[in-house]
Amino acid sequence: MPPPGSTWVTRPRPHIDRIASAWLLKRFCDPAARFAFADAADAARKGVPFDILGAEFGHHGEDCTFETLVKRFGIKDRRVKLIAEIVHEADLHDGKFTRQESTGVDLAIKGLAAATKDDHDLLERGMAIFDGLYSVLKQKT
Repeated sequence: MPPPGSTWVTRPRPHIDRIASAWLLKRFCDPAARFAFADAADAARKGVPFDILGAEFGHHGEDCTFETLVKRFGIKDRRVKLIAEIVHEADLHDGKFTRQESTGVDLAIKGLAAATKDDHDLLERGMAIFDGLYSVLKQKT
């Protein structure tokens, strides 16, 4: 596993899987994690690539990046597992999960992306959505 305080690098203009994955890394894996954006060719030089084609921490098999991270870091939290289903469906649209929240969370992230030009700002705002989702799922579980 990457050491604490690593810089995690993904493609510019993050969408649901990348934002959710950054939230997971920061909240459950490495509170000191930092994030950067780069094209796929430069990502490995700038830090630990995630959600980039061929990256260790990316899509594998039927899993989106968020699911890969949950498995690799051994996260067992029930609410995180529910969020994994939401992110999977919003990212892949393959019908594997039928979480009703997927459409709304995806729409909220797309709205933030449309209204936010700075990628770091977009990541922070998107992570706040996942903080709220995690909190409300506590009430349901």
